[in-house]
Amino acid sequence: MNMLIIAVVVLWILVIGLAITVFALTRQIGVLYERVAPAGALMLNQALKVNDAAPQLAVQTITGNTLSIGPDVSASGAQAKAQLLFFMAPDCPICKSLLPVVKSIAKREQLVDVVLASDGDDIEEHVAYVKAQALDNFPYIVSELLGKSYGVSKLPYAVLIRANGTIGSLGIVNSREHLESLFEAESLGIASLQDYLAGPPSDQFVDATAKRP
Repeated sequence: MNMLIIAVVVLWILVIGLAITVFALTRQIGVLYERVAPAGALMLNQALKVNDAAPQLAVQTITGNTLSIGPDVSASGAQAKAQLLFFMAPDCPICKSLLPVVKSIAKREQLVDVVLASDGDDIEEHVAYVKAQALDNFPYIVSELLGKSYGVSKLPYAVLIRANGTIGSLGIVNSREHLESLFEAESLGIASLQDYLAGPPSDQFVDATAKRP
Protein backbone atom coordinates (compact mmCIF):
# COMPACT_ATOMS: atom_id res chain seq x y z
CA MET A 1 0.00 0.00 0.00
CA ASN A 2 2.83 2.36 0.91
CA MET A 3 4.46 1.75 -2.46
CA LEU A 4 1.20 2.59 -4.23
CA ILE A 5 0.88 5.87 -2.34
CA ILE A 6 4.48 6.75 -3.16
CA ALA A 7 3.89 5.96 -6.84
CA VAL A 8 0.78 8.16 -6.92
CA VAL A 9 2.62 11.03 -5.23
CA VAL A 10 5.53 10.76 -7.68
CA LEU A 11 3.10 10.66 -10.59
CA TRP A 12 1.36 13.82 -9.37
CA ILE A 13 4.72 15.54 -8.99
CA LEU A 14 5.59 14.62 -12.57
CA VAL A 15 2.19 15.84 -13.83
CA ILE A 16 2.56 19.17 -12.01
CA GLY A 17 6.12 19.56 -13.32
CA LEU A 18 4.94 18.82 -16.86
CA ALA A 19 2.12 21.36 -16.52
CA ILE A 20 4.57 24.03 -15.34
CA THR A 21 6.90 23.25 -18.25
CA VAL A 22 4.08 23.48 -20.81
CA PHE A 23 2.94 26.81 -19.31
CA ALA A 24 6.47 28.21 -19.51
CA LEU A 25 6.86 27.08 -23.12
CA THR A 26 3.50 28.61 -24.02
CA ARG A 27 4.61 31.96 -22.65
CA GLN A 28 7.90 31.80 -24.54
CA ILE A 29 6.11 30.98 -27.78
CA GLY A 30 3.84 33.99 -27.23
CA VAL A 31 6.84 36.27 -26.68
CA LEU A 32 8.57 34.89 -29.78
CA TYR A 33 5.44 35.43 -31.87
CA GLU A 34 5.30 39.08 -30.79
CA ARG A 35 8.95 39.61 -31.67
CA VAL A 36 8.84 37.96 -35.09
CA ALA A 37 7.35 40.61 -37.37
CA PRO A 38 6.09 40.00 -40.90
CA ALA A 39 8.80 40.71 -43.45
CA GLY A 40 8.14 43.46 -45.93
CA ALA A 41 9.93 44.40 -49.12
CA LEU A 42 13.37 45.83 -48.41
CA MET A 43 13.51 49.46 -49.47
CA LEU A 44 17.03 50.17 -50.71
CA ASN A 45 16.44 52.89 -53.25
CA GLN A 46 18.26 56.20 -53.35
CA ALA A 47 16.51 57.41 -56.52
CA LEU A 48 12.84 57.13 -55.62
CA LYS A 49 10.57 57.03 -52.61
CA VAL A 50 6.89 56.47 -51.97
CA ASN A 51 4.60 59.21 -53.36
CA ASP A 52 7.22 60.39 -55.88
CA ALA A 53 6.11 60.71 -59.49
CA ALA A 54 7.07 57.52 -61.31
CA PRO A 55 9.61 58.11 -64.11
CA GLN A 56 7.81 58.08 -67.44
CA LEU A 57 9.31 55.98 -70.23
CA ALA A 58 8.07 54.61 -73.52
CA VAL A 59 9.64 51.20 -73.94
CA GLN A 60 9.34 48.28 -76.33
CA THR A 61 8.47 44.76 -75.33
CA ILE A 62 10.35 41.80 -76.82
CA THR A 63 7.38 41.31 -79.15
CA GLY A 64 7.82 44.82 -80.56
CA ASN A 65 4.88 46.53 -78.85
CA THR A 66 5.31 49.99 -77.35
CA LEU A 67 4.42 50.28 -73.67
CA SER A 68 4.13 53.36 -71.47
CA ILE A 69 5.72 53.04 -68.03
CA GLY A 70 4.77 55.55 -65.36
CA PRO A 71 2.26 58.38 -65.66
CA ASP A 72 0.41 58.45 -68.94
CA VAL A 73 0.57 61.86 -70.64
CA SER A 74 -3.06 62.19 -71.67
CA ALA A 75 -6.04 64.45 -71.23
CA SER A 76 -7.03 62.69 -68.00
CA GLY A 77 -3.49 62.75 -66.67
CA ALA A 78 -3.76 59.25 -65.24
CA GLN A 79 -3.47 55.64 -66.29
CA ALA A 80 -6.52 53.44 -66.45
CA LYS A 81 -4.75 50.93 -64.21
CA ALA A 82 -1.90 50.73 -61.74
CA GLN A 83 1.30 48.95 -62.77
CA LEU A 84 3.47 46.41 -60.99
CA LEU A 85 6.99 46.36 -62.40
CA PHE A 86 8.77 43.11 -61.58
CA PHE A 87 12.50 43.37 -62.31
CA MET A 88 14.11 39.99 -62.88
CA ALA A 89 16.68 38.05 -64.90
CA PRO A 90 16.65 34.62 -66.58
CA ASP A 91 19.65 33.50 -64.51
CA CYS A 92 18.10 34.60 -61.18
CA PRO A 93 16.77 31.54 -59.29
CA ILE A 94 14.83 33.62 -56.76
CA CYS A 95 13.14 35.51 -59.60
CA LYS A 96 12.10 32.21 -61.14
CA SER A 97 10.69 30.96 -57.84
CA LEU A 98 8.52 34.09 -57.57
CA LEU A 99 6.97 33.81 -61.03
CA PRO A 100 4.00 31.73 -59.76
CA VAL A 101 3.35 34.47 -57.19
CA VAL A 102 3.49 37.13 -59.92
CA LYS A 103 1.01 35.14 -62.00
CA SER A 104 -1.29 34.78 -58.99
CA ILE A 105 -1.17 38.53 -58.34
CA ALA A 106 -1.97 39.24 -61.99
CA LYS A 107 -5.12 37.11 -61.72
CA ARG A 108 -6.15 38.54 -58.37
CA GLU A 109 -5.45 42.23 -58.86
CA GLN A 110 -7.72 43.15 -61.75
CA LEU A 111 -6.80 46.85 -61.50
CA VAL A 112 -3.07 46.24 -61.82
CA ASP A 113 -1.10 45.56 -65.00
CA VAL A 114 1.93 43.36 -64.31
CA VAL A 115 5.03 44.18 -66.36
CA LEU A 116 8.17 42.02 -66.38
CA ALA A 117 11.46 43.83 -66.86
CA SER A 118 15.07 42.75 -67.37
CA ASP A 119 18.20 43.82 -69.22
CA GLY A 120 20.99 42.29 -71.29
CA ASP A 121 21.98 42.02 -74.93
CA ASP A 122 20.90 38.45 -75.65
CA ILE A 123 17.26 38.94 -76.66
CA GLU A 124 16.99 35.33 -77.79
CA GLU A 125 17.73 34.23 -74.23
CA HIS A 126 14.82 36.29 -72.97
CA VAL A 127 12.51 35.02 -75.71
CA ALA A 128 13.39 31.44 -74.79
CA TYR A 129 12.87 32.20 -71.10
CA VAL A 130 9.42 33.66 -71.74
CA LYS A 131 8.44 30.54 -73.64
CA ALA A 132 9.89 28.14 -71.06
CA GLN A 133 8.16 29.88 -68.14
CA ALA A 134 4.86 30.48 -69.96
CA LEU A 135 5.06 34.27 -69.63
CA ASP A 136 3.50 35.08 -73.00
CA ASN A 137 0.56 36.88 -71.35
CA PHE A 138 2.82 39.48 -69.73
CA PRO A 139 4.57 42.45 -71.31
CA TYR A 140 8.29 41.62 -71.13
CA ILE A 141 10.77 44.48 -71.43
CA VAL A 142 14.52 44.30 -71.91
CA SER A 143 15.83 47.74 -70.98
CA GLU A 144 18.82 48.82 -68.89
CA LEU A 145 17.47 52.39 -68.85
CA LEU A 146 14.24 51.27 -67.17
CA GLY A 147 16.12 49.65 -64.30
CA LYS A 148 18.36 52.67 -63.82
CA SER A 149 15.40 55.06 -63.91
CA TYR A 150 13.75 53.16 -61.06
CA GLY A 151 16.93 52.79 -59.01
CA VAL A 152 17.13 49.00 -59.28
CA SER A 153 20.42 47.69 -57.89
CA LYS A 154 19.55 44.14 -56.85
CA LEU A 155 17.15 41.47 -58.08
CA PRO A 156 14.40 40.56 -57.75
CA TYR A 157 12.93 44.04 -57.37
CA ALA A 158 9.38 45.32 -57.68
CA VAL A 159 7.70 48.71 -57.97
CA LEU A 160 3.98 49.35 -57.56
CA ILE A 161 2.90 52.43 -59.52
CA ARG A 162 -0.49 53.87 -58.66
CA ALA A 163 -3.04 54.66 -61.34
CA ASN A 164 -2.30 58.37 -60.85
CA GLY A 165 1.35 57.80 -61.79
CA THR A 166 2.94 58.03 -58.34
CA ILE A 167 5.00 55.40 -56.52
CA GLY A 168 2.84 53.34 -54.18
CA SER A 169 5.51 51.01 -52.81
CA LEU A 170 8.79 49.48 -53.91
CA GLY A 171 11.66 47.32 -52.76
CA ILE A 172 13.71 44.14 -53.06
CA VAL A 173 11.39 41.12 -53.02
CA ASN A 174 13.03 37.83 -52.06
CA SER A 175 9.85 35.96 -51.09
CA ARG A 176 6.10 35.79 -51.52
CA GLU A 177 5.71 37.80 -48.31
CA HIS A 178 7.92 40.58 -49.67
CA LEU A 179 5.94 40.79 -52.90
CA GLU A 180 2.56 40.72 -51.17
CA SER A 181 3.76 43.38 -48.73
CA LEU A 182 3.87 45.94 -51.54
CA PHE A 183 0.08 45.77 -51.77
CA GLU A 184 -0.36 45.68 -48.00
CA ALA A 185 1.81 48.77 -47.58
CA GLU A 186 -0.19 50.57 -50.26
CA SER A 187 -3.47 49.60 -48.59
CA LEU A 188 -2.21 50.94 -45.24
CA GLY A 189 -0.94 54.16 -46.81
CA ILE A 190 2.65 53.61 -45.65
CA ALA A 191 6.03 53.27 -47.31
CA SER A 192 6.67 49.73 -46.06
CA LEU A 193 5.57 47.24 -43.41
CA GLN A 194 8.75 48.05 -41.51
CA ASP A 195 7.51 51.64 -41.11
CA TYR A 196 4.15 50.36 -39.87
CA LEU A 197 5.77 48.09 -37.28
CA ALA A 198 8.10 50.86 -36.14
CA GLY A 199 5.19 53.06 -35.11
CA PRO A 200 2.10 54.98 -36.29
CA PRO A 201 2.18 56.06 -39.97
CA SER A 202 3.63 59.53 -40.38
CA ASP A 203 1.90 62.34 -42.25
CA GLN A 204 4.40 61.84 -45.06
CA PHE A 205 2.82 58.55 -46.07
CA VAL A 206 -0.80 58.81 -44.90
CA ASP A 207 -3.00 59.62 -47.87
CA ALA A 208 -6.79 59.55 -47.76
CA THR A 209 -6.80 58.32 -51.32
CA ALA A 210 -4.20 55.61 -50.69
CA LYS A 211 -6.16 52.45 -51.36
CA ARG A 212 -5.30 49.23 -53.09
CA PRO A 213 -4.77 50.02 -56.80
